[in-house]
Amino acid sequence: MKNSPVKSAVILAGGLGRRLRGVVENLPKPMAPVKGRPFLEYPIDYWIQQGIRHFILSVGWRREVIMKHFGKKYRQAQVEYVVEETPLGTGGGLLLAIKKLEKDVPFLLLNGDTFFEVPLAEFIRFHSDHKADWTFSLFKTEEKKRYMGMKIDKDGRIAALCSDEQSGQWINGGVYLVNPASLSAFMGKPNVKLSIEEDILPALFTGGSRFFGYVCKGRFIDIGVPEDYLRSPSILTT
Repeated sequence: MKNSPVKSAVILAGGLGRRLRGVVENLPKPMAPVKGRPFLEYPIDYWIQQGIRHFILSVGWRREVIMKHFGKKYRQAQVEYVVEETPLGTGGGLLLAIKKLEKDVPFLLLNGDTFFEVPLAEFIRFHSDHKADWTFSLFKTEEKKRYMGMKIDKDGRIAALCSDEQSGQWINGGVYLVNPASLSAFMGKPNVKLSIEEDILPALFTGGSRFFGYVCKGRFIDIGVPEDYLRSPSILTT
């Protein structure tokens, strides 16, 4: 999608990756090797093919491994970094990163330990047609306790955010399309530890932000736990 109006993606890659330490030692989780390549190459390659040309990586623990590998340019894309000197959580890492983005252009938000095939052109069209503040990629799984669940109305609007102890129709797949202006209330705060799912999304939802869900059937893998990391080579076939 060479003429995509969305050119930038924020990737959250600052976690400690403790759950993978038994199978991947001394590497940040997104750099865990999969078929001889760092896992993070797979989603970045996919989104470059979809038209993304600018990545901002929020990095923390062992950040030098990520920064040395990807540098300032990877394939056809510019790569920038924001550094969490102390762990800021997914929300804190996001707020650091969006300072580098245009304020009125939607951007992709991605988890650095997740690969999910979401067709960008259709994703953007859905986001625009519904005048969404946030559009979530959704899928179904039997492992509901690992992910934030969501209930959606017939038009795709998010009707409820569900905790991991509740049941939703759909699961948040970790690929988002976000209007930066929706986060303006958070931008004046100092660097504080925040979770996207536990802090930012509930606050925005109750405040009236327009949340919509886009259901996807593409390949999905989250390497956050050893058993899924070990099966990732069978999912990431290219």
